[in-house]
Amino acid sequence: MRGGINDAPMENNFDILQRLRSEWSYTGVSQRSTRHYEYFAAQHDTLALSGCSNFADVVRALEPRGGRSVEQRAHIITALLADAREPFIARTLLQTMLPGVVSVCRQLRFGEGIVSESGEAMGICVALLSELIYDWAGQQRIYAAPDLLSALRGRFRRWLLKEKQHHHYGDMDSVAKNFAATENSELLTRLENFRTTEQARMASLVYRRVFEGCSLQELALAEQCSAQSLNRELRWFTTHYLL
Repeated sequence: MRGGINDAPMENNFDILQRLRSEWSYTGVSQRSTRHYEYFAAQHDTLALSGCSNFADVVRALEPRGGRSVEQRAHIITALLADAREPFIARTLLQTMLPGVVSVCRQLRFGEGIVSESGEAMGICVALLSELIYDWAGQQRIYAAPDLLSALRGRFRRWLLKEKQHHHYGDMDSVAKNFAATENSELLTRLENFRTTEQARMASLVYRRVFEGCSLQELALAEQCSAQSLNRELRWFTTHYLL
């Protein structure tokens, strides 16, 4: 595999969830955790944090059986992301999102045919989620958890497509293949230029397709049209405006 997030040995990736949970079992209840939690709770006194005294308690509260409603959990995760420039809070957010990492890996079949071991796929997804949390730290997102998982799914899918292309695993989806040949920064700039034009809708759809990893079916459902007709529109827009 190439450099970057793949530099870690395979055996280090294989038990990454267990290692993170083991590490959290003591860092989550440490004095540092308590200190950062007290400041966090003081800054967000409207959150449902009753009974918590450190970030280990917060992670437990965010579990489905943690005694908080879906809305309360959403508000807590939104606040964690908003404060994630603090490394310990970013680590807390990563910890509470680990079940979602497993779900994303399952949805993409652990990179079957591209990634040699399921544990390696987990390691890659954890690294990608860490990058996302770092990139988005400070943002106010009402749906922070689903937004993070949607973006993670997109990043992992794009990573797999690039690996597939690199190792000559056959033809990719033609639209994705064309996009993969374009530098992300250049494509983002070009899409941004369409924001105030009559092609703003198509530019938005392309952004969601490429950078958020939404499937054609998901976009078609949101647009209330067939996947076939939307695919034709995307191809036309790509051919006439992007290629």
